[in-house]
Amino acid sequence: MTVTLYAGAAGDRNLRAMRGSVELGSVIAQSYGVAADIVGEAAAVIEGGWAAQLSAALPNLRSLAVKIAQRLDNGEPLVLTTGRCAASLATLPMVAQRYPDAAIVWFDAHGDSNLPDGPGATEASYLGGMVITGAAGEWRTGLGEGLNLANVILVGARDLDPPEQARIDAGEISLVPPGAELGLRLREAIRGRQLYIHLDCDVLTAGLLATEYQVAGGLQWRDLLEAFEVLADHDVLGLEIAEYEASWPDGRPNDPNPLLAAIQPVLRRMLGGGDDQHAT
Repeated sequence: MTVTLYAGAAGDRNLRAMRGSVELGSVIAQSYGVAADIVGEAAAVIEGGWAAQLSAALPNLRSLAVKIAQRLDNGEPLVLTTGRCAASLATLPMVAQRYPDAAIVWFDAHGDSNLPDGPGATEASYLGGMVITGAAGEWRTGLGEGLNLANVILVGARDLDPPEQARIDAGEISLVPPGAELGLRLREAIRGRQLYIHLDCDVLTAGLLATEYQVAGGLQWRDLLEAFEVLADHDVLGLEIAEYEASWPDGRPNDPNPLLAAIQPVLRRMLGGGDDQHAT
């Protein structure tokens, strides 16, 4: 078994998530006694909007897509750390093409389903804010498509742009908002399907973890643990962790231990025993 560490750029505005991906992935691999495989190379932050960011990231993202496709075709469980959410432009199509009915459980404070030419979009729009629609083929990414929006379950999203809210209201994408009985509501949304998990660390309420776009009113650690206990009851195809930054903007190091404790049910299901220091 292997943990994949994506070290390359994916629409980054600073270097902290590129570093965080490697650091967090290394800790997971060491804790569970499995190999760590680094894909891509760290790069300087690219100036410019979403198109420039995507163009710069494409070589490394294509390498990531090839790696994920190989692991899926070999029947390997996927555990990966990906830096920014835009890396999922490479992973989601590979999953959707092989498992078209799988639920995509998308933990994020945001909807990530805008369009490059949609309402309010500009050249400077954030690449990570249009990942789901890109993977669905609503705009051309150069990294494939195939995602069915009806299979996407947003969890913990609360900072939604009007077009994203409109998609939810129209039933194109499901939403499990923060609040009481999160696990029960998530289980009902999954409906027993196979699933692939995307965890953007900004789904947590502001101040718990160093992430670029923190939003108040999100999940607490206990909420994330409750959700991951439910997820571990299902057939999990993969788990990707994004937007984990190595440090806070003031230089204080990020502590991965509360995060690893909260997601431990799924990591143990996929990787085996694990280090007792992360016990819940």
